[in-house]
Amino acid sequence: MQVLTTIALIVIGILFFMLIIFSHEFGHFITAKLSGVKVNEFAIGMGPRLFGFKKGETEYTFRLFPIGGYCAMEGEDEDSDEPRAFNNAKIWKRMIIIIAGAVMNIILGFILMFAYTVQADSYASTTVSQFAPSSYSANCGLQAGDKIIEINGYSVWNMRDLQFGIATLQCKEVDGKSLEVYKEDCTNSAYDVYADLAVKNKLEGEKAQEFYDLLCDGCAKINASMSKEDAKKHLDIVCTSLYEYFDVKDYTLPTISEKDTRQRFVADLKVVRDGEEITLDDVQFFTYYASEEDKATDKPSVSFDFYVDEIEKNFGTVLSQTFTETCSMAKTVWTSLVWLVQGRFSFTDLSGPVGIASAVTQVASQGLESSFGDAVNNILFVMILITVNLGIVNMLPFPALDGGRFLFLLIEWIFRKPIPRKAEQIVNTAGLVLLMLFMLVVSLKDVWQLITGTLPGM
Repeated sequence: MQVLTTIALIVIGILFFMLIIFSHEFGHFITAKLSGVKVNEFAIGMGPRLFGFKKGETEYTFRLFPIGGYCAMEGEDEDSDEPRAFNNAKIWKRMIIIIAGAVMNIILGFILMFAYTVQADSYASTTVSQFAPSSYSANCGLQAGDKIIEINGYSVWNMRDLQFGIATLQCKEVDGKSLEVYKEDCTNSAYDVYADLAVKNKLEGEKAQEFYDLLCDGCAKINASMSKEDAKKHLDIVCTSLYEYFDVKDYTLPTISEKDTRQRFVADLKVVRDGEEITLDDVQFFTYYASEEDKATDKPSVSFDFYVDEIEKNFGTVLSQTFTETCSMAKTVWTSLVWLVQGRFSFTDLSGPVGIASAVTQVASQGLESSFGDAVNNILFVMILITVNLGIVNMLPFPALDGGRFLFLLIEWIFRKPIPRKAEQIVNTAGLVLLMLFMLVVSLKDVWQLITGTLPGM
């Protein structure tokens, strides 16, 4: 059964990937047909032909390797005297045909995102509702009701933007100031009750910590319980509310006397508070070590230390969430490319086909721990990221990409003269070689990481 499930997930992943390729090439195909340009072949896959058919002037083929596809137009790579050739079409039509593939990838991203988003029961906003106990961000000025709209200059449209902004924070040393933690309702948890006992008995510092540890150990020894009604019947005690014993309104926990000098993740936030935009500088977030290995190598992780309001699900919010989620993903891809050029992201953060396949396998396995549907949804989300990524990257003005070809057409439109075909072919070939070498290096890095579990040079 496990084997059949794995095979089914592999097939689903391949079908999703072929859908991404199909949508891209279909964008070129449909706009070429609508523009009157002759299409010689529409192919899904690369390599040897498996099967196909011809309808009208166009041959439709399926090829062996599901790693690409193409829409072969008359006069696309070589000049043609055919009146309906690509090179003889008006320049604005050629621009639309070239860019349509990337646009279709973005449109597919919206469609798949709708299928993913509509399954949720509710959605997370970026408005702070309450804070976790001992919240660092609360002690740095963030308040309940604040709507976060920017983090370190990165616009926050939804929770995904906030997660991306938090995940890309830089760690730095804190200023060493002690934080004062205020007490909340004593009946929220066992921790709160013990904290009040420590305050009432005037314990401080290490003694308070020892008392707290002792009581926590005692909790593990509790192996029986009964209701208040049963206790009144069988036990000679008086049952009463904790509120009659503890008054927590005027107490605070003792602050740590030593300065906190470890690293923390810090950000400048822009929030909307009572209708006004406010900037909060150096807001700290919860910092922790995900494993003993991370602790030994001093690689801390960061997490939220607050909760956010929920957005109720209805048809309108499903559509709005679909739109903002897709736009947010596109923004994340673009920002990541910019940060890669700026040096904020490194080469090791990139993944090629091997890394992507590994990621799909990993998320599918994680989802499968819950259910087959969760595994499919995880694959769906990765495919949304891939199709949006493909759309954005293809728009880049780099030779051999659709964006590079669009740039050549833009130059032709500006100077009223086409770039010589030979020069364009040389530039595109050079760009293609560079892209292939780059993908080869990234794939070798992925293989190394997959085999050794570490990045090259580490």
